[in-house]
Amino acid sequence: MWRSERVPAEIVDLGRMDYATAWDLMREKRRERKEGRIPDTLLLVEHPHVVTVGVQGGETADDIDGAPVYHVERGGLATYHGPGQVVGYPIVDLTPRGRDVRAFVHDLEEMVVQALRPFGIEGRRVEGKRGVWVGDRKICSVGIAVQDWVTFHGFALNVSTDLSWFEKIHPCGFEGKVMTSMERQLGRPVPLVDVRLQLTRSFIDLIPGAPG
Repeated sequence: MWRSERVPAEIVDLGRMDYATAWDLMREKRRERKEGRIPDTLLLVEHPHVVTVGVQGGETADDIDGAPVYHVERGGLATYHGPGQVVGYPIVDLTPRGRDVRAFVHDLEEMVVQALRPFGIEGRRVEGKRGVWVGDRKICSVGIAVQDWVTFHGFALNVSTDLSWFEKIHPCGFEGKVMTSMERQLGRPVPLVDVRLQLTRSFIDLIPGAPG
């Protein structure tokens, strides 16, 4: 766990953790944030192969090639999580931010855009399409849930992800081939630890407390 001395926030690196355990943890942290027992917090994690389906629906199978399928509270459709992906669950109280969910999602996408720049990748937001894109390819999925004005669920940034898994579903309603990764864009491996560091920095810059 790492706590910023500059702003009230914590970064918790969970390492690799199965989805069900992380799901329980993020819901517990959401309750703790609502009660004021913790500051705004970013949980960083890498999952074994898993498919999650948001409230808009999507995949109906119980598992896909051995990967379990979970139906969860976040917005959006189906997506894949797995090795080589950095998943982030921001547990943030939106009340100091004016309870503006749309602005928070915008800042979450911008956080990822800023984290990509030091690696020479120019991510962008696309009007009407959630997540972060590089050209016409999607590199990061975003889907949050909000209860009692505290956020949970979050984003999944493809670093060295096996993109063939996306071909088994329709990620966020798109064809699987729309997905890309940092490794594919750069043509070289990217250490996950370096990506986590940049995400930590941009989270601290953009997310905790009131914007601006």
